[in-house]
Amino acid sequence: MDTLELIRSHAGSLPLLARFAIGMALIVGIPPLARRARLPVVVVFLLSGIVVGPDGLGIIPKHPYVADFLAELGKLLLMFFAGLEIDLVLFQRARNRSLLFGFFTTLIPQCLGTAVGLWFGYSLIPSIVLGSLLASHTLLGSSIVVRQGLTRFEPIIITFGATVMSDTLSLIVFAVCLSTYQSGFSVSGIAVQLIEIAIFIPLILLGLSRFGAYLLKKVEDDEHAYLVLLLAIVAVAGLLAQSINLPGIVGAFLAGLAVNGAVRDQPVKEKLELFGNSFFIPIFFIVTGFLIDPIVFFHSIVDNFTLVSAIIGALLVGKWLAVEITGRAFGYTTAARWTMWSLTLPQVAATLAATLVAYDTFNPAGQRLIDKEVLNAVLVLMLTTAILGPVLTERFAPRLRKEADALKP
Repeated sequence: MDTLELIRSHAGSLPLLARFAIGMALIVGIPPLARRARLPVVVVFLLSGIVVGPDGLGIIPKHPYVADFLAELGKLLLMFFAGLEIDLVLFQRARNRSLLFGFFTTLIPQCLGTAVGLWFGYSLIPSIVLGSLLASHTLLGSSIVVRQGLTRFEPIIITFGATVMSDTLSLIVFAVCLSTYQSGFSVSGIAVQLIEIAIFIPLILLGLSRFGAYLLKKVEDDEHAYLVLLLAIVAVAGLLAQSINLPGIVGAFLAGLAVNGAVRDQPVKEKLELFGNSFFIPIFFIVTGFLIDPIVFFHSIVDNFTLVSAIIGALLVGKWLAVEITGRAFGYTTAARWTMWSLTLPQVAATLAATLVAYDTFNPAGQRLIDKEVLNAVLVLMLTTAILGPVLTERFAPRLRKEADALKP
């Protein structure tokens, strides 16, 4: 038995509380370590997840259901906080710009990803699916711009707003391809999906803003009830999104926007953010690292280097073109455009979920929608962009902050 297997055998017998203690030690110890190493905290959390995960030292076993549940809450809270931090007055002013940027940051990577699939010999539907996997993005760097105090600036606002559109559009394309691959093209299926989305977004933004504000007003003198009600709002919004085949993070983000005005000046908001940023969100990043097998990651790069490079290149170029087209049209500075680009690079939440579903989807002939090579390439893309995006955000956001400070009277 080699050394790694010996460590894994001992780690597999660790008591549950010992594993919990190790997880808490990571959450407490990683931030100062990351600051000393001058790396984004998100990156070090992801790398620590690889090390302690089932494909690393094996301290955390495969299918850690409790950790997965806590990570799911962290992912939802991450997007909920993003919605809460947006200045709604500025968001209303920039709504059309958010829609335009969301359209371009979805369309261009979608087209380039589809072209890569066709270039490497995949049929049309798998190629379109590959493009849809590149179209969305996860705001892993949102905590960095929040820390820099940039959430009131228009370039950041429209980037956050574009996330909803990119996730929604990419998931619509993905759902259409999925049903077509399994049972053929269905106009009625597409129509039902679009109608559900058209009902869902106003329901959350308008209905929840009024009903949620009413309920929160009733319990504003009871901090415990207020905190529980906020968590319930996040969970319900995420569940409603999933019920119409949209990622839960879309519902969580919309919920944050919906209750933004009612919650903004409440002290409970700060307590929830402290709890979420100190516990749930770090767990989400660590658990994401569990999904990476370092050996598979290495072999994917070596054996399919051209495919991996083409997919990563399509994403980098596609997101960059979208930012350049819209950013220059809106007159944004170089620092603003590069910050927007870095925020739209990470491919984690919606991309990973859709990839795993696509891999487990078969046509009547028993062929997978995407094969093992594409699956591994997307895993490489996920890890690469999950590291590169926050690193670049950490670099460019302070420059945007300096520009903003220089404009102050």
